[in-house]
Amino acid sequence: MSVSGIQGHPLEVTVVGGTRLKDTGWISRQDPYVCVEYGGNKFRTRTCTDGGKNPTFQEKFVFTLIEGLREINVAVWNSNTLTHDNFIGSGKIHLHKVLSQGFDDATWSLQTNTGRYAGEVRLIMHYANANRAATGKANSAPRYGAPVPQAHGAYYSQPPTAYPGSFPYPPPAYHPPPPATYPPAPYPAPSAYYPPQPYPSPPQASAYYPPPGPFPGIYPPHY
Repeated sequence: MSVSGIQGHPLEVTVVGGTRLKDTGWISRQDPYVCVEYGGNKFRTRTCTDGGKNPTFQEKFVFTLIEGLREINVAVWNSNTLTHDNFIGSGKIHLHKVLSQGFDDATWSLQTNTGRYAGEVRLIMHYANANRAATGKANSAPRYGAPVPQAHGAYYSQPPTAYPGSFPYPPPAYHPPPPATYPPAPYPAPSAYYPPQPYPSPPQASAYYPPPGPFPGIYPPHY
């Protein structure tokens, strides 16, 4: 979620302390201090004398936010009296959480110039306008359940009514036709105009002709 409208609002940054810092003191315990920079504005904590690897600062600074700038640069140094200060490590602090929620208490890693781990620094940040921005967005958004305005010139003010028999109406129940109650027509009776002809009677033996002789092969044998 992007956060906008931060231009000119104050951001409070408290440098709490450091833990497991890289030790650059050769003879005695190192004396660390922290520098924070945002949008060209730089602040420096007091030097924690003999703070060693775990110094404590508890110092608060106020930055003026710049639209589009979402990081704070932090660097930790070891203060020297006779020579130049020794660089311990640096890191980038991301502001997304504090700008969206109004509060961030976190520990951020530090790196040397060669990218090696150099310890951690703890910051507590406050942004008082985070809740106001969220409230303004909530008031500008339409309430849940409110009617949504329709576009001008809509073709239908409500969905067209479905045609009868179409979805979502169920189709009408199917009723099969009743079985025929009429008895089957009888076969036609034989016509009275054409009586059945009798079959011809078998031929009768004629009295004018002698009976046929015996069949071949039945003559009485000759002695």
